[in-house]
This record gives sequence, C-alpha cells and structure tokens, in this order.
Amino acid sequence: MTTAAANGTVSAVSFDLSVWALPAGATPDQVRAAVQRCREGWHGEQQPDPRVVGFYRAITASYPDRPAGPGTPWEVAPLHAACDHVEMNLVPTCEDRVLLDIERLAAEHDLMLFDAQDGTVYPPPARVTP
Repeated sequence: MTTAAANGTVSAVSFDLSVWALPAGATPDQVRAAVQRCREGWHGEQQPDPRVVGFYRAITASYPDRPAGPGTPWEVAPLHAACDHVEMNLVPTCEDRVLLDIERLAAEHDLMLFDAQDGTVYPPPARVTP
C-alpha cells in the first residue's frame, strides 16, 4: 500500500493483514463484514478463540511485538489482538519469510486470512474444496 504526500511524492506505508476465527462455512463477505465492525470499533464481549490465542503466541514467538526490537516486521506494535482476530501492520520491506510464516500459521490454526490491500480473503487450506 502506498500513500501520496502533500507534495505529490509517493511513499510506502504498512502492509496490512489480519487473521480471523470464524465458524466453518464462513464466507469472504462475512470476513469483510467482521473487518468493518472492527474498524468501527465494535468488538464482541466473548472469550478469546483458542485459534487466535494459538496464532498470536506462535507468531510473536518468532517475531516479538512486546517490545518490537530492531528488524521487526511490525509497523505497529503491539499487534491488535481481539477475541476473534489479530491484525498485523507490517513494514513495507517485510521479508517474504514473514508472510509465509503468517500464511502457514493461519492455516495451522484454521484461521481465515484477510488482505487489507485488496480485500481478498484466503480460507484455510482444509476449508478449500476442489
């Protein structure tokens, strides 16, 4: 994602991904609706989904966010973690390895991956039917 400065130059900003713990059968539109509710500041009063907790623990074990040290992939730290999702704002120079780890961990924890740049939703491989 890029943004235009007041003088018209283009600069890089964060690359944003989030993972979502929605019920089996959830559609991409339901993920996008959940993202919109989050952006509006609405977060349900419920216990954290174990899948989200597992993902958060795994990703921050490899890439700490509290505190985020030198070379961190996080543009914003700590990560935004809620009962049903984790939002990750990555630096524009984020290594491909980090993105692959996010994809792998999302799949391992049966989470749907939302790409904020274009609104694409990637279901866990186990939910994809041929």
